[in-house]
Amino acid sequence: MPSHRPLFTVVTPTYNRAHTLGRVYASLRDQTWQDFEWVIVDDGSTDSTRALVLDWQREARFPIHYVWQKNQHKKTAFNRGVRKAAGQLVVALDSDDSLDREALNAMKNTWYDIPESERHRYVAITGLCARPDGSIVGDRYPEDVFDASALDMTFKYHVSGEKFGCMRADVLLKFPFPEEIAGFVPESLVWRSIARAGYLTRFVNQVFRIYHDSADSLSRQGRESQQHALGLWLLAQDTVVECLPWFRYQPKAFLMAAARYTRFDLHLRSARLPRPRGHHLRGMASRLLVYAMWPVGAVLYMRDRTRMY
Repeated sequence: MPSHRPLFTVVTPTYNRAHTLGRVYASLRDQTWQDFEWVIVDDGSTDSTRALVLDWQREARFPIHYVWQKNQHKKTAFNRGVRKAAGQLVVALDSDDSLDREALNAMKNTWYDIPESERHRYVAITGLCARPDGSIVGDRYPEDVFDASALDMTFKYHVSGEKFGCMRADVLLKFPFPEEIAGFVPESLVWRSIARAGYLTRFVNQVFRIYHDSADSLSRQGRESQQHALGLWLLAQDTVVECLPWFRYQPKAFLMAAARYTRFDLHLRSARLPRPRGHHLRGMASRLLVYAMWPVGAVLYMRDRTRMY
C-alpha cells in the first residue's frame, strides 16, 4: 500500500475503447485537484489500450494502475477496480466520457463541507451531467445542496436522468455488483441497496461529468430487449418488492414496473433463462401489483416480439 492515501480513486472499466480512452486521460490531466489515482481495469481488450496506458504511465503526474483481466463484464471489472482502490472516495468514470476540469475539486469541497462527525451517514456526493454543448442531462435537484437517499431522490422528488459523482470506497466494498448474475445488471440495484441500508447522498446542482453518447454504449444497444431481459426484470422485481414504502410518492412508476416484471419475465421464459435464487415476489401487495398489470406486461412483450422479427 502507498504511504500516502489519495482522496480519490478514479475507476475506469474498459473494453476496446482505445479510441475514446484518451478523452478520459485528457480530462484527468486537466483537473485542478490532483490528489487522485487512476485505476484502469481492462476487460480483455484486443486493441491498443495497453500500449496507450503504458505511455501515459510514463508521463502522468498522478499514479495510473493498469489491471488486465479476461473478458467478463463491466460489473466484474468495476468490482475489481474498487478492490484495487487506495482512495477514500471512488469516482466511476466510463471509458468514453470525461470530467469537468473542476469536478474533483468541487467533489472534495462538498465532501469536506459535511461535518466530519456526520460523514459516516453519507455514501456519496452526486452532481449533474452535461452534454458537450453544455446542456444539462435530465433534471436538476430541488435545491443546489440537498441531502436525501437515492431512493427518495428517485421516487419522492421525481428527479431523473444521468447523474454522476463519487462514493465511499468502504461502502462499495460492502455492496459489490452481483457477479454471479450473468450479463447486464442495472447500477441502480446497487445504489438502491445502499440507500435502504440508511446511507444519505449529498446532491449538488453542479456539473461533474461531460456525457458523450457513443454508438456502442449500452443505451444505444436496445436495452429493452431479450438481450438485457434478466437485468431489467431484476430492476422491476426490486421496485415492486423492495421499494414499496415509496409507492405513495409515485404510484404510476410502480404500476409500470409491475408491467415490466411480466414483460421481461416472458422474455426470460421464451429464452429458457432461469431467474436468480432469492429474487421472487413476496407479500400480497407485490403480487396484486403484478397480477393487476399482467395484461399490460403481456402486450408489451408481444410488441417486443413483433419488433424482433
